[in-house]
Amino acid sequence: MSARPADSSVGLPDAFTATRDSLHRLAEHVLAAALFQSTGRIGLRVTAGGFGTPRFVHDGLERQVRIEGAELVVVDGATRRTIEVHSIAQAAEFVGIAAGGPAAVYALVTPLEPDAELTIDATSAAVTYEWLSLAADALERFRTSHADLEPSTAQLWPEHFDLAISVAEVNYGGSLGDAQHHAPYAYVGPWQPDAVTGEFWNASFGAIRSHADCPSADAMVEFFETGRQLVNESGAG
Repeated sequence: MSARPADSSVGLPDAFTATRDSLHRLAEHVLAAALFQSTGRIGLRVTAGGFGTPRFVHDGLERQVRIEGAELVVVDGATRRTIEVHSIAQAAEFVGIAAGGPAAVYALVTPLEPDAELTIDATSAAVTYEWLSLAADALERFRTSHADLEPSTAQLWPEHFDLAISVAEVNYGGSLGDAQHHAPYAYVGPWQPDAVTGEFWNASFGAIRSHADCPSADAMVEFFETGRQLVNESGAG
């Protein structure tokens, strides 16, 4: 598998970055906020057609808050409410929470601008959710094949906006992109990155491969397995 630069924009819609950044703000300042204010936890999940909180108890009812397409969905028990999202303030009011990410847990990554207009382009959102779904499939297959090592549950972390697991002191995941690598990418991140060397390791924290180099769950799993083998050979994990 070639080490294509992870910020390759091949195949991405023009509005992808703006859409990704708007969804990231929602993940931090609304979804993670709702989960944290009720449970003290922040880890999100990939859901059908988007992403959201795991189910949790709020005011005596089982609740889930999620994004589907450009809509915010709130499920409380048997009641399901939806609204098209335009701003953080509007979304937080709909959920019934104070807007603002869990700053007590980590340094917030996205700005809290409650009234700023959010951009959620339908095509770009679909690409975002497809990547998350692909990463979820690959990570679950990888987790299952290494169940004896007690891998962590895949979580969509609101600060990094990536879906990740840890297996034997190595992080594996699918990122939606960041300031250094604008396009989505898969990664292998040993907890001791200085202990691994060679062409495979093309990032300061380990190895990354562009979405263009991981077009399928099979390709992503292959990347993870190669990284795991090399880490084992190095004695870093």
